[in-house]
Amino acid sequence: QLQLVESGGGLVQPGGSLRLSCAASGGIMGWYSIGWFRQAPGKDREGVSCITSTGRDTTYAEPVKGRLTISRDNANNTVYLQMNNLKPEDTAVYYCAAVRAQTGFVRRCAIVTTYDYWGQGTQVTVSS
Repeated sequence: QLQLVESGGGLVQPGGSLRLSCAASGGIMGWYSIGWFRQAPGKDREGVSCITSTGRDTTYAEPVKGRLTISRDNANNTVYLQMNNLKPEDTAVYYCAAVRAQTGFVRRCAIVTTYDYWGQGTQVTVSS
């Protein structure tokens, strides 16, 4: 059973940066495509970024394009989300999720039900 643990969240001022990590255990990260989601209070969980199992393909939601970068280190069973130029509207709990590699993943990667495994989330707060 794959288990995911997010880390790296915290409080940061507007314009600041954070790097989130999603560490996997109980399975081989390289077999899984990964998505990062976020959920702000009172809002639905939304897809932020996705990466295929090999890292060849990535996608980003429009509000974060140019500010967030997803990457992965399969040898260390970890996926990262580098977050730059953070804004107050980025405040949310950030989750990583995994699904076994499959064709058509990129088309579905922002959909919550695509994924079989979820982490517990890490809080990101952007405030002065």
